[in-house]
Amino acid sequence: MRTRRNRAVVAAETPPYPGRQLLILALCRICEPIAFMSIFPYIYHMVKDFNLTDDESQISFYAGMVTSAFTFAEFSTSVFWGRLSDKIGRKPVLLMGMAGTGLSVLAFGFAPNLQVALLARALGGFLNGNIGVLQTTVGELVTVKEHQPRAYAVMPLVWCVGSIVGPMIGGALAKPVETLPSVFAPGSLWDRFPYLLPNLFSAICVSLGVVIGLLFLEETHAEKKKGRDRGVELGNYLLSYLPGASAEGKGRSPAKTAEEQPLLFETEESLPGYLTNGASAGPSSAPGTLEQEAVDFEEACGGQASNQDSRPVAKIFTKPVVTIIASYGILAFHTMVFDSLLPVFLSTNPPDHKMPISLPFKFADGFGMDTQTIGIILSIQGIYSMASTHFLFPLITERLGPLRLFKLMSILYPLLYFFTPYIVLLPESLRMASVYIIVVWKCTFSTLAYPANAILITNSAPTTLTLGTINGAAASTASLCRALGPIISGLLYSMGWESGYSGLSWWVTGLITIGGAFVGMKITEPRGRMDEKDDIEAAPESQGVWDAAGATNGRQTAQD
Repeated sequence: MRTRRNRAVVAAETPPYPGRQLLILALCRICEPIAFMSIFPYIYHMVKDFNLTDDESQISFYAGMVTSAFTFAEFSTSVFWGRLSDKIGRKPVLLMGMAGTGLSVLAFGFAPNLQVALLARALGGFLNGNIGVLQTTVGELVTVKEHQPRAYAVMPLVWCVGSIVGPMIGGALAKPVETLPSVFAPGSLWDRFPYLLPNLFSAICVSLGVVIGLLFLEETHAEKKKGRDRGVELGNYLLSYLPGASAEGKGRSPAKTAEEQPLLFETEESLPGYLTNGASAGPSSAPGTLEQEAVDFEEACGGQASNQDSRPVAKIFTKPVVTIIASYGILAFHTMVFDSLLPVFLSTNPPDHKMPISLPFKFADGFGMDTQTIGIILSIQGIYSMASTHFLFPLITERLGPLRLFKLMSILYPLLYFFTPYIVLLPESLRMASVYIIVVWKCTFSTLAYPANAILITNSAPTTLTLGTINGAAASTASLCRALGPIISGLLYSMGWESGYSGLSWWVTGLITIGGAFVGMKITEPRGRMDEKDDIEAAPESQGVWDAAGATNGRQTAQD
């Protein structure tokens, strides 16, 4: 009887899905993809306006350098920001990263030459280590494996929304004197700095994100979240004055629902359901009641659950962890190549003199699209990615699991890169349709592969106190690969264009994805903190009646 009731306590007290804090985190995050993606529709034209060269192949190389400046700088500081978040908490690091992004985009908008543009982008990378810290924050919010597919789709979904808004803003607001001469007069500030307006919009978005984070984002670090957060106190104070707030709530934190309480109030998280001694063992907790049995169960196994994050870890970067991080780096490399190469591929004008075509490899051609058209294409890419992330990823992950899903994506990715350059050879009537097919293909794979890998990285962490370091190392690896991707692909694209092999950069990237498939097949999902929690929750079923001896055996089982 007691065993059945203990299981009922555990089931009833399973932490709810942390939707409120994930929403706030998403509102903070969305400003960054807007700022990052907004440059893609116009970066080729911006570099061209610097008048460095008339050679279109060189322009694509310089455009890749500008794109890579951010990620190169981010690579050099991601581990630092990850470790700093382990020491001072996740929230202050996230806010500093967003502030750095805002400063960077403003400087980029005022860039008069390539050198300033490179420095502005690098500044944003130095000051922003949010990729790894965000994954850490999500990992600390989500303590139940069943919630992971849904929760880990949130940040990619936010990136998708940003990839819709960003390119639209970048394409529509770049060179406003030419596109909106009735509003922006020639000879004005907007004429002197034709790419300031989209960056000013991005800076405003970042500022709003900082304010939202300061007022409503709660700390998730296992130790730092116990401290006082005056920003959240101010946010709750302001919320109490919104229409609908009760008069009793004026001037103090508004009442929270039962689902929100585990996310908004400090508790001694002894059980997976956030049971506390004070909440469970009151005057009415008579022996034999459900409340008292919750206390008995806490004494049996709760101590192990609450202390698992504070015990020392012999080794963080085990072989499975390193393999997952390496696969993440390869994924970041080739997807960044696609993101940076596609706008250049679409912007490049067809050659003045057609080169002789010798299939299957020798051909050179371009689409010659303007910034508005490219912005629309990239925005549609974001719309589809959003739908794929929201619907496809949770559905497929529940059936295959993150490990098998990531391996499947690793095997299929090379086909995308070997096929893409050939769409330029299609008849004019089929060209635009082929572009959208490629975009949908790429987005489907990315929206499945990235969150699957993120789940594998998070589950590999032995404790939450090592999440920042592991995710910082993963973010640093990914940043280096993202930085190298546009430079290498831009150089190869220039070489291929000059020699008549415009698909060279795509095919080389395809070879790299074959290596990524080889690494991906070697991934094994290590046992981490989530598995230990599952062991603790499953312990009553294997121990029978929980007496004093059973409690001791339960703790030993969890430790093993």
